[in-house]
Amino acid sequence: MNIHEYQAKELFEKFGVATPKGKVASTAAEAGAAARELGGEGLVVKAQIHAGGRGKGTFKNGFKGGVHVINTAAEAEDIAGKMLGQTLVTHQTGPDGKLVSKVLVAKSVDIAKEYYFAILLDRANSRHSIIASTEGGVNIEEVAEKTPEKIIKEGIHPTLGLQAYQCRKVAAALGLRGALMNQAVKLFTALYNLFIKVDCSMVEVNPLAITTDNQLVALDAKFNFDDNALYRQKDVVAMRDKTEEDPREVAASEYNLNYIGLDGNIACLVNGAGLAMATMDIIKFSGGDPANFLDVGGGASKEQVTAAFKIILGDPNVKGILVNIFGGIMDCNIIATGIIAAAQETSLSIPLVVRLEGNNVVAGKKTLADSGLAITSADDLADAAKKIVAAVAAA
Repeated sequence: MNIHEYQAKELFEKFGVATPKGKVASTAAEAGAAARELGGEGLVVKAQIHAGGRGKGTFKNGFKGGVHVINTAAEAEDIAGKMLGQTLVTHQTGPDGKLVSKVLVAKSVDIAKEYYFAILLDRANSRHSIIASTEGGVNIEEVAEKTPEKIIKEGIHPTLGLQAYQCRKVAAALGLRGALMNQAVKLFTALYNLFIKVDCSMVEVNPLAITTDNQLVALDAKFNFDDNALYRQKDVVAMRDKTEEDPREVAASEYNLNYIGLDGNIACLVNGAGLAMATMDIIKFSGGDPANFLDVGGGASKEQVTAAFKIILGDPNVKGILVNIFGGIMDCNIIATGIIAAAQETSLSIPLVVRLEGNNVVAGKKTLADSGLAITSADDLADAAKKIVAAVAAA
């Protein structure tokens, strides 16, 4: 789940992370009112979409840039009017772009120096870690690749949490001294409290900036949240903007299905993330192109399988479906019943290959065979991949 920049600022303010003041607006008039409230001069209007590169983006109406510095409320209204309701295309959105329904009006700052700072789950040592760098405002992956010596890493003890001495250690490594070190300790501690309290898996501040008046502030942030903890984060869930997501992924989440759309034409329905990845790989190896990642989990019901089929068939590029189920927890016969119900309810007319293995597999295969539907059974995964690729090619 992603959140907008204005929502990140709301979290910053709630947990005491220093950040420039800002207000969100849904109309040009609201943007003007926000500018007047914030003080007029030295403001920035920023389009709110789930994508980077907004400043260098172009709207489909021809307006250039999703980030503009302004000095009056009239300018804020004018710029917001050109952004709101328009589609912004950046290097991260793809050619279709994203519709802008909100803008952030915020105080602009004069930056003296930019840094990178993040707290994330480091799976290599099974603990949270700080990642920081003196090279802020740029792609941190490039910094790690070209100048790894500029990456600062500090592990956080799982029981003790982030300690003040660690904050000072990181601040010193960034070259922060005196009052700036004190500000850094306060900001890092607040970020860690935020990270823990709202069950983040990552908080990335880029840039973390020193202003010309010697203040340390978080200018922009990216949040990742632990999906398994969202049940206890009602306020975070309320920040979800479904209009920014693929409608198929939204529909899948309502049935507790894990779905990601891809560019191919062979859809996959699999139980288990690892098995789903292997299924996509073997489709590609066999000469096909997977149309999606779809994991129905370890205990899918007939209703979930039917919902999965409907989501799959919502992609006009799909020309065939491969179902690959290993029945450990799952009963193959229940899946078979769900497949038949889904095929009948959706009036399935494209090739369908099913590979079942595991718990109650004999009954499952018999159910499929007795259905009278055009379902091709496969003995193993390699056989299934070859059959669906061949069927799609022949269709």
